[in-house]
Amino acid sequence: MADGIKFSVGYQLMDEEKIFLDIVKKFRKKIDEVYFAWLNLPSGRGPIADKIGYINWEAQKQIEYELKQFKKLGIKLNLLLNASCWGDLSLSTVLANNVISIIDYLGQETGIDSITAFSPVIAYTIKKNFPDIEIRASVNMRIGTITAMEQIAELFDSFVMQREYNRDFQRIEILKNWCKKNGKKLSILANSGCINFCPVQTFHDNVISHEIEVFSKTNIMKDIPGNCWTYYKKRENWNTLLCNSWIRPEDIHYYADFFPVVKLATRINPEPEKVIEAYCIEKYKGNLLDILEPSHSGLLFPYIIDNTKFPDDWFLKSAACGKNCEECCYCKDVFVQQKYG
Repeated sequence: MADGIKFSVGYQLMDEEKIFLDIVKKFRKKIDEVYFAWLNLPSGRGPIADKIGYINWEAQKQIEYELKQFKKLGIKLNLLLNASCWGDLSLSTVLANNVISIIDYLGQETGIDSITAFSPVIAYTIKKNFPDIEIRASVNMRIGTITAMEQIAELFDSFVMQREYNRDFQRIEILKNWCKKNGKKLSILANSGCINFCPVQTFHDNVISHEIEVFSKTNIMKDIPGNCWTYYKKRENWNTLLCNSWIRPEDIHYYADFFPVVKLATRINPEPEKVIEAYCIEKYKGNLLDILEPSHSGLLFPYIIDNTKFPDDWFLKSAACGKNCEECCYCKDVFVQQKYG
């Protein structure tokens, strides 16, 4: 495995014989941290142990066992309190007390190194009651400017950069220099499958925060109008998949001078080991969509985006472009040249 960048990987409560701990052990030299949500608490993904009312009562026992084993391996733990919406609890002492009780409990049982938050109220609560725990601003806060970081600098110790700027090295350098000067940390999410500057992201994130309530109702439709799943049902939009924020495993080494630790989305990917291995060895043969989260591979099936068919100048072109997709055809041409795999 290549030296350099290490990874923060998202925990899955797996259903098969293999558990997430097995994957972490296999790639432990390249894994710096495991981030995890706590049971059925709202987060940036659906609940872990509640599947439309069916509760996995063994979930807490299994999660605690694996978290303790991660710590024994020297792996850091990052608790996700990153839901975008807490409803009528958003400003409440009830929410603050709930956060405090969870951190107290996990602090005794497993230990916590850092917490990712979206809510400034949650960040304030943690900073006030647990000043030694690193508070990280969620990627979904879309922090991509110095002004934004300055505004919340008293609440957060580190930031996951707005993913839309993953290929903008000029901006990355500016943000990194500010963080270094001000004693903050900066990271990125490498394998997001989301659309850049998605106008439906906030709405979608809020739906996910209330997933238990939302999907216990009789809803008018399955897909959210205007979101990526609806957009990519149309074949003429497929080429825009190449215009988003993901970074190929083969190109991740270009980020080593800026980000010692890079976040990988693996909490709902059906093959998290495939994702982690690809970035650890910096090479992947297969459908690029399969290592993204969310993956839209099912919408393109049986067509694929073959990761081995990208041109040699892909990284330099995509990193140096003016991001004017309306006038530039480079990504579209690369997609067409693939002949859909």
